[in-house]
Amino acid sequence: MSALSRDEVAHVAMLARIQLSDDELDRLAGQLDQIVGFVATVGEIAADDIPPMSHPLPLENVTRTDEVRPSLTPQQALAAAPRAEADRFAVPRILDEE
Repeated sequence: MSALSRDEVAHVAMLARIQLSDDELDRLAGQLDQIVGFVATVGEIAADDIPPMSHPLPLENVTRTDEVRPSLTPQQALAAAPRAEADRFAVPRILDEE
């Protein structure tokens, strides 16, 4: 028998706004109990001398730094645009809001 009751699973499903049948509640109670057991096992394995981490591998920033480089003028960028207004691309309105 599952340590998680069918009523507890039904309560969590209600909080998540998920409708479950009686068969699904019974099946999920066992599956969720296994998941909770697996998480407990990981908690037992964790040693006090291992610092908590958000990722198992070291992370480093792989983006390049921003550098000012020569680029198009507004007039050159808008030269092939179908429509432009006030140095910006003009596009059709999709919302009726102001």
